[in-house]
Amino acid sequence: MLAIDDDPGLRESFRLILDDEYDVVVAASGHEGLEILRTSQVDLVLLDIRMPDMNGIEVLERIKALDEQVEVILVTAVKTVRIAVAAMKLGAFDYLTKPFEEDELLALVRRALERRSLQREVAYLRSELERRHDFDAIVGQHAEMQKLYRTIGQVARTATTVLIMGESGTGKELIARAIHRQGPRQAKPFVPVNPATLSDGLVESELFGHEKGAFTGAYQRKLGKFELAQGGTLFLDEISSLKPEVQAKLLRVLQEREIERVGGTGAIRIDVRFIAATNTDLKQAVDRGTFREDLFYRLAVVPLSVPPLRERAEDVPLLVEHFIRRYNAEFGRRVEGLSPDAMGALREYRWPGNVRELQNIIERLVGLVDARVIGLNDLPLDLLLPDHRLRIREAESRPLPRAIDEFERQIVLHVLERARWNKSEAARILGVHRNVLKAKLGRWRLKAPRGREG
Repeated sequence: MLAIDDDPGLRESFRLILDDEYDVVVAASGHEGLEILRTSQVDLVLLDIRMPDMNGIEVLERIKALDEQVEVILVTAVKTVRIAVAAMKLGAFDYLTKPFEEDELLALVRRALERRSLQREVAYLRSELERRHDFDAIVGQHAEMQKLYRTIGQVARTATTVLIMGESGTGKELIARAIHRQGPRQAKPFVPVNPATLSDGLVESELFGHEKGAFTGAYQRKLGKFELAQGGTLFLDEISSLKPEVQAKLLRVLQEREIERVGGTGAIRIDVRFIAATNTDLKQAVDRGTFREDLFYRLAVVPLSVPPLRERAEDVPLLVEHFIRRYNAEFGRRVEGLSPDAMGALREYRWPGNVRELQNIIERLVGLVDARVIGLNDLPLDLLLPDHRLRIREAESRPLPRAIDEFERQIVLHVLERARWNKSEAARILGVHRNVLKAKLGRWRLKAPRGREG
């Protein structure tokens, strides 16, 4: 909080009244106050109307030009409607008339800071609602998932830095959110940022914020993710994508708990819990010299490893049921589930895109399949033939009839394996007569493995 007043007695009064609850900085003039605003994070300004260097209305205009989110309470010796109207039009929160009671000042300050906090959180809640989360609940009964749940519950109660490791699509952000929701910071913002999605020139500005005029296009001050996460949790995804110079700055933030905006000249204290995530092996990156060893150990105070979906196939039916319920509600559908054959295909698939890929497929099936039960033939070919991309690339150098024949052969082989080489069952799945299937197998000179003739 900043109090700007040319009266030293009043500045001291503000200190005595507010110091017990708030960090109070004082300035004796408008120019001095504006300089403090340029170098420090300030949520509320108590501003005298009459000062020798510039009047309060002019200072108010400049404050709002620097950061329109800062709340301002004008302090005046004369209560006039004209001053009140002018101040409100310029964005002042309220005004206080001298002499004032201590309780009156405290009540007004609390209301202003509550609105400031609410504005910050509403902005992020709105942005969160606009984003489509990969999935909205952690689902799984695999032993590694049960171990992960226990660790989340333990680490959530602390302020320890966490490093979440896992392949893309395994739900690392979801786990970070779970840690945040179960901890003491749950009422504060959860701010995710993925540096890999930003250009090199924007990463620092996005993380640390920037001052007006710091670079071309910086028309006003911008708070970075660190400041927007104040009191809450900052989630840094794909941490390995950070350039060396940004890694060095991040290390300093973790050590000193303070940042400096791009183009700024002063340090800003932050109170943020850090959770980072990576889909690459950071130890190998350290060995290659692409990631700082000291930063790695600062981040990996508590390392969490998320297993890929292919290693917990028993969780696939649970996830399928979860996503069907979700998209039934979203699309107004009544899909009851998958046939045993279809579910078997999902369990056998290797899931290179992990849970995110499964979610996308179930969303597509629930939205497009006009049946209560989704069957094997409703599944996309990339599930039935997981190596189809390679096959298509190989087929490009072949005559079309031969390429089609090879593609058909792969489909039949896959279905026969699924049916354990029961030709009648395979023919039923493929939608052809058993004799047609036998003829094709004869032409391709394909025989069932020993013990599976049927």
